[in-house]
Amino acid sequence: KHYKRASNPTCFTGIDSEYEKPEAPELVLKTDSCSVNECIQQLIDLLQERDIVPVDASYEVKELYVQENKLDLAKADAETLPAVQIGKVDMQWVQVLAEGWATPLNGFMREREYLQCLHFDCLLDGGVINLSVPVVLPISTADKERLDGVTAMALVYEGKRVAILRNPEFYEHRKEERCARQWGTTCKDHPYIKMVMESGDWLVGGDLQVLDRIYWNDGLDQYRLTPTELKLKFKEMNADAIFAFQLRNPVHNGHALLMQDTHKRLIERGYRRPVLLLHPLGGWTKDDDVPLPWRMKQHAAVLEEGILNPDSTIVAIFPSPMMYAGPTEVQWHCRARMVAGANFYIVGRDPAGMPHPDTGKDLYEPTHGAKVLTMAPGLITLEIVPFKVAAYNKVKRAMDFYDPKNHQDYDFISGTRMRKMAREGTNPPDGFMAPKAWAVLKEYYKSLEKA
Repeated sequence: KHYKRASNPTCFTGIDSEYEKPEAPELVLKTDSCSVNECIQQLIDLLQERDIVPVDASYEVKELYVQENKLDLAKADAETLPAVQIGKVDMQWVQVLAEGWATPLNGFMREREYLQCLHFDCLLDGGVINLSVPVVLPISTADKERLDGVTAMALVYEGKRVAILRNPEFYEHRKEERCARQWGTTCKDHPYIKMVMESGDWLVGGDLQVLDRIYWNDGLDQYRLTPTELKLKFKEMNADAIFAFQLRNPVHNGHALLMQDTHKRLIERGYRRPVLLLHPLGGWTKDDDVPLPWRMKQHAAVLEEGILNPDSTIVAIFPSPMMYAGPTEVQWHCRARMVAGANFYIVGRDPAGMPHPDTGKDLYEPTHGAKVLTMAPGLITLEIVPFKVAAYNKVKRAMDFYDPKNHQDYDFISGTRMRKMAREGTNPPDGFMAPKAWAVLKEYYKSLEKA
């Protein structure tokens, strides 16, 4: 920026023309006392401060666990603080924050962050960072009145003090407005909207300090890898491309085809070691979804049958609750994987969608999730891999990418029909799902009948 072009085009300042010291340099790099990496970091910091480079292009994962050397002190402090009880879904959001999935949040959203999220699907202080869903803590009016004015409070889950919320900020939980913006509907029978409408009339934001690593002791904790742990795993596997697939349903061979095809295309583009992050959602889901333990069992069967390659696949659990907020939520699913190091994201048909509780029709237009994702701001370090429609090809007796010219050859087996077959104990056509994986699904529905 500061070299001066001399009349002779071969002359450059500091090379063969006299060095002219800039009058007011924006940055001075002391290369004699700083390493190359330190110099690079100083330069990046300056570019981010000036909004030339967005923060999320390079940010580190921001975990909110208390450092080990300060833990005893924080735990003693937590015992003396006024407490507020939180529920299971709140605790899942505590885990999301603690592990850094919502980087760069320092805790539950304060009003300024909440408004940016609700109106712009982004955080705007320090560059444009995509964050489309409110990460908030609702509390009752009674709790708000009791705690108003405190400098810190302890969050209590199932009788245990799990975190401290410092410098709390209370603001009104305008539920109808939140739902209308987050979901595009205020339908009271939508399962997550129902929870919002029944939650507290106030929101409390603040800086979160989480005391201990969060475990659910359900036999699945080894799959709950944090973004930092996932990045380490990718490094150990020498991955040069990470493609993520978010799902909340059992994996059928149509999903597998999409993942296999993505792997093939990345190899064709010159990547040598693409790794798939198969990343089922592990937080709250609606009652009629297949529960997490059964889904994990089903995914394991898919890998066992070799439908996906175990050597280039990591199966881990994403701790977020499911909100069924369509194109708004799919941005959250995508950017959380970006934090964990994914640089390709497979987006399917009607991501984060569900049938409208009143009409039974798709709540969101099925292609909008993918369209919105390819245009969403603040997702710059990641490429979207759009969904190719896969259906059962009756001639090939396998899942296949849909070719409209041979429409009569295809059978579109919906999730509803798949669940009906599993419930009735009938088998889908050969090639629809790995047999061991289908057996898990049938077993799940059989267990429901016994219950």
